[in-house]
Amino acid sequence: MSGEFNLIEKYFVNRQQLRKDVLLSAGDDCAIVRPPQNVSIAISTDTLVAGTHFLVDANPAWVAHKALASNISDLAAMGATPAWVSLALTMPEPDEAWLKPFCDSFFSLADYFGIQLIGGDTTKGPLSLTLTVQGFVPEDKALRRDGAKVGDWIYVTGMLGDSKAGLDIILNPTLKNKPYSDVLEERHYLSTPRVLAGCALLELASSAIDISDGLISDLAHILKRSQVGASIDVSLLPISNELLQFVGDVELAQQYALTSGEEYELCFTVPEHNKGSIDSALAHSNTKVTCIGQIRPQGHFELHQRGTLLDWDLSGYDHFKA
Repeated sequence: MSGEFNLIEKYFVNRQQLRKDVLLSAGDDCAIVRPPQNVSIAISTDTLVAGTHFLVDANPAWVAHKALASNISDLAAMGATPAWVSLALTMPEPDEAWLKPFCDSFFSLADYFGIQLIGGDTTKGPLSLTLTVQGFVPEDKALRRDGAKVGDWIYVTGMLGDSKAGLDIILNPTLKNKPYSDVLEERHYLSTPRVLAGCALLELASSAIDISDGLISDLAHILKRSQVGASIDVSLLPISNELLQFVGDVELAQQYALTSGEEYELCFTVPEHNKGSIDSALAHSNTKVTCIGQIRPQGHFELHQRGTLLDWDLSGYDHFKA
């Protein structure tokens, strides 16, 4: 990329105070970091591609938030505390009008969560971003997908379905005339990673996952890895008033809540003996949590409305089918 090093120096170098565990970041072939003792390092990599994860003309500040927040959410799902991030950015041409708001938003979110950019790359090509985040989790304490047991309770954080409504608006601008369209479009991009909630669940939850491909799909990952089934009461799904007003139908809003991708909320399971501790443990995180069902034996999966079985045929988001 023409002017690559000038762009790196101007927009990415010396934007943050050095963390004590970062010995060397920009300016050499590799970053050098020193993790604390008695922790494991959780690592997650995600790629966002223009035209698949965001429109080319999307607000670059929102794109930056979405890119970093989606990666932080992976750490939150395992109860990890964020520490470091690297970023590979591909752009068709150097575009400082795009880079400035992108970097301002990126570093604002990184600083909020105490994350330091320790390296990366820039190159010429179709607009895309690849981020690798790393965080710390106490040894042998990480939340995983394979720990759910029959009888555990199923919870989710936040509200569900708003991101799908926001995506509908992005792909079909005629929907901007519907109630709360601006709010829902913003929520699609500006999710809140549940880091504090994830850390609080380390001693309480039996399994966890972040909701990136839709609750119906992501819960299925827990069920498969844990070799269990589930019963979900759709009347308990947390749905915002904005979503309900936008779609105008409770049943449709419930289906949005089950299939909405890129929510970046947490879905987790809790044993009966820990259920009474959830509200108090998460009180400091300012995170709404809702119990929506219970783990059942393997092979049993049902959606019901206060006991009335439903035959909805739903699936989550698939990037290769989008």
